[in-house]
Amino acid sequence: MAEKINHFQELQIWRKGIELVKNIYSSTNNFPNSEIYGLVSQMRRSAVSIPSNIAEGFKRLHNNEFRQFLYITLGSCAELETQLVIANELKYINDKTREDNIEKINHISRMIYSLIKKL
Repeated sequence: MAEKINHFQELQIWRKGIELVKNIYSSTNNFPNSEIYGLVSQMRRSAVSIPSNIAEGFKRLHNNEFRQFLYITLGSCAELETQLVIANELKYINDKTREDNIEKINHISRMIYSLIKKL
């Protein structure tokens, strides 16, 4: 029988989101200064919103509300993926960085869809 999860920090999906945030912060460290309030800020906010929405939804204690926050998280995943493509097109990140981060986003998205089905 599966153990009951009592805190969002126990969720593997939340932990993966935190790892992604760290990757995005690292990836955006060398962007031009002109992007500090532009793409850097957008990418970091999108990344941070992924584990943040998972945590907030979990704390709502109702499956319907949690499910809604997970859908919002999927939107943040799509935003971040788009921003990674833009950063790559502008040559701020290389192809490998884009691909690695998009794979992480896709993995998190698959986990979210699986969790939504279970709620």
